[in-house]
Amino acid sequence: MCGIVGIIGSSNAAREAFLGLTTLQHRGQDAAGILSFDSGEASGAASSNDGFHRVKNLGLVDSVFNRENIAGLTGNIAVGHARYSTTGRGDLIEVQPFLLNYPFGIGMVHNGNIVNAASLASELRSKHRRHLLTHSDTEVVLNLLADGLSRCPANVPDTVLDFESLCQAVSEVFGRLNGSYSILTLIADQGLVAFRDPNGIRPLVWGSRKEGSGRAYMVASESAALSFLGYEDVRDLQPGELLYIDQKGCVHIRRLVTREHRPCMFEWVYFASPESVIDETPVYGARIGLGNHLATLVRSELAARGLEADIVVPVPDTARIAAIALSEELGVPYREVLIKNRYIKRTFILDSQEKRQTAVNLKLSPVRSEIAGKRVLLVDDSIVRGTTSRKLVELVRQAGASKVYFVSTCPPIQSPCFYGIDFPEKKELIAYERNSDEIQKELGADAVIFQSVEGLQKAISQAGKLKFSPCMACLTGDYPTDVSGFQQFADQRGVERQKKEKP
Repeated sequence: MCGIVGIIGSSNAAREAFLGLTTLQHRGQDAAGILSFDSGEASGAASSNDGFHRVKNLGLVDSVFNRENIAGLTGNIAVGHARYSTTGRGDLIEVQPFLLNYPFGIGMVHNGNIVNAASLASELRSKHRRHLLTHSDTEVVLNLLADGLSRCPANVPDTVLDFESLCQAVSEVFGRLNGSYSILTLIADQGLVAFRDPNGIRPLVWGSRKEGSGRAYMVASESAALSFLGYEDVRDLQPGELLYIDQKGCVHIRRLVTREHRPCMFEWVYFASPESVIDETPVYGARIGLGNHLATLVRSELAARGLEADIVVPVPDTARIAAIALSEELGVPYREVLIKNRYIKRTFILDSQEKRQTAVNLKLSPVRSEIAGKRVLLVDDSIVRGTTSRKLVELVRQAGASKVYFVSTCPPIQSPCFYGIDFPEKKELIAYERNSDEIQKELGADAVIFQSVEGLQKAISQAGKLKFSPCMACLTGDYPTDVSGFQQFADQRGVERQKKEKP
């Protein structure tokens, strides 16, 4: 899972890309990068600013960029990326945006995960004599698109990107890729290209804003980035849809592939910012629904066990909205008694168990005076590996709680995700081949209560306007694409993780 932005038609394209990435920082904290292109037209003559300009590095957005390096990212078109690593080594060379010089000159950023990237990379090396520089699936996509664009018809001038040729090239990419992908591509002297995988697993939204006598356009992972910069939402890109905005400001759009819409449920449960609206479904409204549907299960479960709760306590920040709704439905007081250190990364997306363990210790401080002697209903958005959850139960007990009940707004996660969330191995998942009682024992809680699959579906569907079946493969094992090559990916990821965790 990553955050991506693209801007065209703005005199401050790179600066806006930087600001857009800051609003998407929650989507990726490993690295960040921005690529701009300056055609030199603003100055009326060729200058040293002509061409591509790129800044990228490991770290948070505000540590990678400063006033000086942003000033060097000239031009009215830019793409940016905040990285959450699921493939590759995590080195600087893996940091996006990626860039190829032929044809035209192409820069790319990507949110998602290509399940068959390894086989495609092997084919590029053996059949097309491509020497790939990274282990990133984004480089694979970039090469496939470049191959398609290089076959532009002979009757089209070399300096012009023909929309029909672009449609053909992207259609070929759709036909080759298996997995999730929202892609932004900057093509030199041509414009900004955006497309979304045929199942729409990863989000992508676009908007526009008046800019002088014309209009500027922005494409981003979440609507929160658009509204922050004053862009009005046009709409979400449809699954399998291609958007091309050329340097003249002309908008070309076409849906190339039609399949069942299967957006990832984890966007509403955990990843997306609460002020965002994804596929016409407000994240805030979905999380309120998660709390409301969960209340029925919690009330029944506690009553069946003869248990009672004194306070409802959210795990900051993602579970806060659902916990408020749950508290209101149960009539149990809501208390924020786990105080967050806002300088600590999101624990779930850290890349090792040791880092997560340390981060939990630093991240939250309990208000002992409000916890001591209380029966605490602890609400989190999900339980994935159990590392964070176990530490939270321990933390609340040490603060003097008489009972700790752990409640998850998400159903048990029992299967790997191959679409961009970092749990590709079953053995990592606490719910894999364990029932609630066994999970309760693992966490050291007095009760563990999960959201139901039906409750999750209703919370998302009732919050929005569109009708779709969200991808819940990590809950049900029902994957929207072929994952027959999953073991190769999981093995590769396991090797990469072991390398990272070596001292």
